[in-house]
Amino acid sequence: MRFRVKAMKAGEGVVSLELDARDSADARTQASGKGYAVLSVQGGSALTWQGFRPRHRFPLLLFTQELLALLQSGISLVEALETLAEKESRPETKAVLEKLLEALYEGKPFSSALHLVPEAFPGLYTASVRASERTGDLPEALSRYVAYQTQIDLVRKKLVSASIYPVILISVGGLVTLFLLGYVVPRFSHVYEDMGDNIPFMSRLLMHWGQLIESNGVLMGILFLGTLAATGWWLAQPGTRARILGLFRTIPAMGERVRIYQLTRFYRTLGMLLSGGISIVPALSMVSGLLDPELRGRLDNAARMIREGRSISVAMETCGLTTPVSLRLLRVGERSGQMGEMMERIAAFHDEELARWVEWFTKTFEPLLMAFIGIVIGGIVVLMYMPIFELAGSIQ
Repeated sequence: MRFRVKAMKAGEGVVSLELDARDSADARTQASGKGYAVLSVQGGSALTWQGFRPRHRFPLLLFTQELLALLQSGISLVEALETLAEKESRPETKAVLEKLLEALYEGKPFSSALHLVPEAFPGLYTASVRASERTGDLPEALSRYVAYQTQIDLVRKKLVSASIYPVILISVGGLVTLFLLGYVVPRFSHVYEDMGDNIPFMSRLLMHWGQLIESNGVLMGILFLGTLAATGWWLAQPGTRARILGLFRTIPAMGERVRIYQLTRFYRTLGMLLSGGISIVPALSMVSGLLDPELRGRLDNAARMIREGRSISVAMETCGLTTPVSLRLLRVGERSGQMGEMMERIAAFHDEELARWVEWFTKTFEPLLMAFIGIVIGGIVVLMYMPIFELAGSIQ
């Protein structure tokens, strides 16, 4: 869940940060870990609820790609931003670009200008640009971020694509089941009213359900809608995501995949920061928000061990932040000095592993889901017609 934190730091003054956290206390902890003195924390619901109007989202990846293309063509940074501002038609995006230009006109570095608009430019982006200003290679930093974000989006799209068909099956199966239980069964209950107890037990229960729906239809409808609203509210709560992840971890195969998915994002982001020239301890602080609270605590212990002089591979292994493959590659990176590149290779390896597992899981889960939905719907239909079958058999 997103939280807006107003904080203060020496040399920067009062700034506004947006952080992903499970609750306001977690947001305060993250900001304090980055050296900020927290002044106030605004909840995520207030960030997105603005009188039915959706919150504007700055197109960061598109902006970076267009800025990179202009810089590689030989245009200066100020001229590139002026070009992007002139062509922009959306007032919210145009205002962000004009704010960047205003800061550059005042002589501020590009990273400081980005820091003035934290709702558009996350801390990882600003840190990458700040590191590039020391080497004078801004296009390389932007290229690295484009490759990073493209890969992140690709993994997310694979997961979304794999979940579309099961969601459609569940939605259609649920609607058909609701139609049978809420419309068809109440009308069938009239047919069997005169049969009394001369019908199978399960069919009798189904008919009682139909009579209950018919006599209390409005109340049952209100209860159903209220349950949906309560479920939606519960899913929107800050701690719900952590609870769901905790539930998944109780499933042996699923829990390990959730852990690997988080570690993959962690290693990819950390590799991008290290390749951009950011040292390991500040980089670990920047990426801690990508992990859930349990793994975040382990990462804090690993950062403490690294500050005490332990190697990265030993710290990560001791704190349970490695896999057999990642541990070996971390050791190779320490020997070669290419730690950033090795972390990106770790992420690429596990991305392919996750893609294969998701493909296997969907091929296995979809037929099982279809069979389950078919059994539920078929069972309702059979129970509705069971008395008729028995009556026909007794006539013979």
